[in-house]
Amino acid sequence: MRGSGFLAIWSDVVAQDLTDYRHWLTREHTTERVTTKGFLASRVFCTTRDDINRFFILYELETPEVLDGEAYLARLNAPTPWSQRIMPRLGNFLRGGGAMLARAGRGEGATILALRIEKLPGNPMTLAEALVACDGVAAVQIGATDEARTSVPTTEKGMRKEEGFFSGLLLIEALDEASLQAALQQARTIAPDILGRASEPEVYQTMFTLDARIADFG
Repeated sequence: MRGSGFLAIWSDVVAQDLTDYRHWLTREHTTERVTTKGFLASRVFCTTRDDINRFFILYELETPEVLDGEAYLARLNAPTPWSQRIMPRLGNFLRGGGAMLARAGRGEGATILALRIEKLPGNPMTLAEALVACDGVAAVQIGATDEARTSVPTTEKGMRKEEGFFSGLLLIEALDEASLQAALQQARTIAPDILGRASEPEVYQTMFTLDARIADFG
């Protein structure tokens, strides 16, 4: 990640809407987002579970101020017809963004854990560096959610049934699932207070990425 801000989104999609959702996401929505001022890239992940179609989207932002900036709010208040069809169908929707407090490692891993945390570490960089030292871990990022910037009322927000909130994000990226699980165990050992109040650990794999530098601006 290059910017100092992030936006993280989780949602579930029922089987009959899956094709429409995937096409919307990869053919319209992520392009719309990364061509908005302040957005740098979009990374889309899908859970490795067989019983649910769950997706995690991470947007890289220049700064946290992008979240309630004029350009992004204009998008949120003018959803496309396709977005108007998709948004009300998304289940278990969670959305939060803010500032990345710590980053460690190099590159991106194909397999990740994206944990919602309710307690932020006292020294985020120390935790990030300890986890990225684990075998097979490519990168670790820790972010703090800005509730005020995330909670601005918009047309899109009004189309969704509900929208959960979380205090922070712990993202661990690894080369394979075994390395990921070992890093998770290490996190539980060195930061039990953080992991004890985290979301259920779910493994995600990369599905689609789009960088603003190569997005179709036409």
